[in-house]
Amino acid sequence: MSERILIIGAGFAGMWSALGAMRLLDQQGKADGSVEVAVIAPQPELHIRPRLYEKHAYKMKAPLSEVFANAGVRFIKGYATAISTAQNSVTYSGDEGRENTMGYTKLVLATGSVLFRPDIPGLDHAFNVDQVADAAELEEHILQLGRLPESRSRNTVIVAGGGFTGIETAAEMPHRLRAALGEHADIRVIVVERNDAIGPDLGPGPRPVIEQAFSELGVETRLGAAITAIDRDGVTLASGERIEAATVIWTAGARANPITKQIDAEKDAFGRLHVDRNLKVVGHSNVYATGDVAYAATDDVGNRTMMSCQHAQNLGRSAGHNVAADLLGVAPIPYSQEKYVTCLDLGPWGAVYTEGWDRQVKLSGAEAKRLKTRINTEWIYPPSADRAAALAAADPQRIVVA
Repeated sequence: MSERILIIGAGFAGMWSALGAMRLLDQQGKADGSVEVAVIAPQPELHIRPRLYEKHAYKMKAPLSEVFANAGVRFIKGYATAISTAQNSVTYSGDEGRENTMGYTKLVLATGSVLFRPDIPGLDHAFNVDQVADAAELEEHILQLGRLPESRSRNTVIVAGGGFTGIETAAEMPHRLRAALGEHADIRVIVVERNDAIGPDLGPGPRPVIEQAFSELGVETRLGAAITAIDRDGVTLASGERIEAATVIWTAGARANPITKQIDAEKDAFGRLHVDRNLKVVGHSNVYATGDVAYAATDDVGNRTMMSCQHAQNLGRSAGHNVAADLLGVAPIPYSQEKYVTCLDLGPWGAVYTEGWDRQVKLSGAEAKRLKTRINTEWIYPPSADRAAALAAADPQRIVVA
């Protein structure tokens, strides 16, 4: 059997890992089949998760079959169900649910994150924008609201969680509701956040811009409030307050894909695997982790990667290069991403763009929105299917900060 780099996941980190590995194999004259690069994922497509708060969510995916085929990456359709680091093997469920086992020389875990679902009564009544199907279900629900009798509940959306996703989702809701219910409908959008400030993880830098946008969009906030129960007619808060709403959207955080539990290694509070600067899982010679399942240092001053598309793309390029370098005995290129930016969509109001870990506001309003639109419609999409162009784009020293 030829040596095999096996990558689990075809998201941002998984796609770029595969291309990054093929790029180095190509440079080293090893793209002759002596080393196979294979990807296991449910579908050969990239789901554009950063855009799932937008309308037409069902369109937020991009095909990867041609990109992979031209680059020389083998795609295997299936869901990984078990990892044996002792046997260097992965078990996956393929077509018709048949179980298959595949060996690897080196493994790259790029399985991404899943929505955090705490034990809250009635949480299954809430919608979310975590996956394409989830976001499409929410969109269909909103479109059908106009068929319901006029009521305060029908006209109210509650967004649970005031973090990045919650803010972007809430900012989109006023005009989405009016499109469904009529331009003059008396609508309410309420963000419920456990912390005492909106965007607690974003810090104070962009907060005044967010608050201004919410004020002008008509988005309300309930800060320092926790949802204790959800039903089909609304939510109950820890204070005892009842808010009637036909639409509740849960956005309160993410966790690393639970398959990380099968790797006997140190993890952070979000289930991410501790990795070294080359993205190798600490304590495992043949396993790398990247994207949302990696707890990685971005620099030498203590900053760590976020669960974001911005970091996943660069983590993927680095993981792919370094796992191939490990296999070939070539010097790795340690992962580093010292520049950190955020670009937060604020719906029709605009956006806010910040730079640095202290998130200094550089652009806001319409100007920032133009940048956000370019990020969402151009920069985060897969590369050209042209082999040379795709491999060139996978250079780990080509840092993308978007």
